[in-house]
Amino acid sequence: MSIIYKYITLQISKYFGIVLTFVIGIYIAVDFFEKIDDFMEAGLPYSKILFFFILEIPFVIAQILPICILLAVLIVFSLMTRHNEIVALRSSGIRIYYLFKPVVIIGCILGGLLFFFSNVIVPITKAKSNQIWLREVRKESTVITEEKNIWIKGNRLITHINYFNPKVKIIYGITVYRFDQGFQLIRRIDAQEGAFKQNKWLLTGIMEQNLDKEQGDYHITFRDQQVEELDFIPDDLNRVAKKSEEMTYKELSAYIKKVETEGYDATNYRVDLYAKVAFPFICIIMCMVGTGIGVRGKIKEGMPVVIAYGIGTAFLYWIFYSFCLSLGYGGMLPPSIAAWIANLAFFCFGAVTLLNAES
Repeated sequence: MSIIYKYITLQISKYFGIVLTFVIGIYIAVDFFEKIDDFMEAGLPYSKILFFFILEIPFVIAQILPICILLAVLIVFSLMTRHNEIVALRSSGIRIYYLFKPVVIIGCILGGLLFFFSNVIVPITKAKSNQIWLREVRKESTVITEEKNIWIKGNRLITHINYFNPKVKIIYGITVYRFDQGFQLIRRIDAQEGAFKQNKWLLTGIMEQNLDKEQGDYHITFRDQQVEELDFIPDDLNRVAKKSEEMTYKELSAYIKKVETEGYDATNYRVDLYAKVAFPFICIIMCMVGTGIGVRGKIKEGMPVVIAYGIGTAFLYWIFYSFCLSLGYGGMLPPSIAAWIANLAFFCFGAVTLLNAES
């Protein structure tokens, strides 16, 4: 490795570590002050609170790693530009593409690290932190026994949901068990699906069984539709249903196959599956953008201008990326295109930025 490569690599690594630590600290501090009242009301010990925020760190890293490498690259090259190091290197015949080589290697390494974090570390830590938040802090009565089986315990009522589609707020494969004070089953409802309308659940395809205590048997009734008051709303299911970030790529892929085999719509999860692969590539793109912006000789007004330009670019990417994913969730774009189109657009932008910097 040449001296220039070593210098750029060490400087980027140093500032990347500083920025990453600073951003994690801010994120955790804000999250702490937002949730501390809930923790105190729940009576959790300080050790469990500390453990919760430690579990949150991998998820935070997976979210902010691209912006951190962008800021690190911007800082290093803007400092080199300010000190006329870029001018000296270019006057010696060194092209911008030569300086970009160690940067793109760092981007590839961080992209692989981000993929590893998102698919190995985050699913474990996020599931545990959500479990602490929902069960020990929020005292949720909903329990996930498998990936798509939701059990809800209410007031002498237990409900099982085979699958919940958050996009259309419809539940499928519902079974409701109602008990008396002696915990004897007095009523059971089996329904094909249920839709949340006017703050109530409209069940369809119903088979209802009611206990006749005098005769000691159950009377069966079939109905096409029936309004039923249940102890939960779609927002409750959104909080507790197993999320894509709690599953590895392999688990999510198997889950999609299982859901689609049973005839349910898994578009949301399929978009998230492609996003698990697409999102880590943003590290390489941010390295391209950061290099192109940082080495431009005409941007010498000061580092704040360069940083603001870079943050604005990252913000636009995140808005466009989230918008494309929303189009994928809504079925207006194929899942693969929804996950990759933002990367393609900003890769072109990064390439143009590098070309302008070289000229």
